[in-house]
Amino acid sequence: MVHLVVAAERALLIARFASRWSVETSLEGREPDCVAVDPRDPSRVYCGTRRYGLWRSRDGGRRWEPAGRGVAHERVTAVAVSRVEGAERLGVVYAGTEPSAVFRSDDGGDTWRELPGMRTLPSSRTWSFPPRPSTHHVRWIEPDPSRLGRVYVAIEAGALVRTPDGGRTWVDRVPRGPYDTHTAATHPLAPDRVYSAAGDGYFESLDGGEGWARQLDGLRHQYLVSVAVDPSDPDAVVVSAAAGPHVAYRPRTAQAYVYRKSSRHGWQRVDGGFPDASGTAASRLTAHRDEPGVIYAVNNRGAYRSADAGQSWAALDIPWPPAALDDGVSAAACLPG
Repeated sequence: MVHLVVAAERALLIARFASRWSVETSLEGREPDCVAVDPRDPSRVYCGTRRYGLWRSRDGGRRWEPAGRGVAHERVTAVAVSRVEGAERLGVVYAGTEPSAVFRSDDGGDTWRELPGMRTLPSSRTWSFPPRPSTHHVRWIEPDPSRLGRVYVAIEAGALVRTPDGGRTWVDRVPRGPYDTHTAATHPLAPDRVYSAAGDGYFESLDGGEGWARQLDGLRHQYLVSVAVDPSDPDAVVVSAAAGPHVAYRPRTAQAYVYRKSSRHGWQRVDGGFPDASGTAASRLTAHRDEPGVIYAVNNRGAYRSADAGQSWAALDIPWPPAALDDGVSAAACLPG
């Protein structure tokens, strides 16, 4: 079983499993917002924070240090590591910020350079985050595991853009594509397929982002927050959903759900194993290639594991610190044991 890295409101939490679960707390008071694990070297973990820049661990999350030399903004809203780019041992790291910008590190987070072409795309004039309309940010970065240099970048709100060559050139959003992607996914067994969980619904592309299909049949709640795909089956997809942002994030007013679809069935709501939707914020979903069929969900109620690609779920007996999840979860990632 993998470990779980969880960005909560007050601290970064790492739940480790040996014979039982234990929890380590780091980056207290630094407002973690996003996390990523280097797939080539899982001892390297990255965490972006809302006001304190980017942090890095080189020992699997036990000790942390600032890693933002060259990242020009303190609000780091997205971080990802490519498994197909980089040196022999380390993947290329991408960090996204508010205001919207993408930075790249080829040396494991020691130094960074901005990829400025994204900010000059024609659609950039329309990017705006409704709660703070004078700004916008990078919400998600998804390096393609099958195509060297191809990276998808979601702007909240306004576009899902992409670079085919590691940031040298950029391709703007396309007609009928997702506008407000919160989480994107790709799959090594399905080259050119892209999954988007967006505020404007669920989208898939089968041609590397050139064209998109909006798939809503069976989704009664169409404001989507997170998406995960079975590592062994690119047709088995799980999303977290709500009726809108006002019931997606704040536990006190939240009412969020989980849906799944497969090659045999369209979207179906999943209830078994989860707490009641009332008071449950939208889950952050994650999976790891070493665990076929397994998907994890983390929310303000705890962590849950599905061993059948989202059909059924069981709560994990993790001793979270008191009130650690009460304000919700911003991100979750799997950390190999």
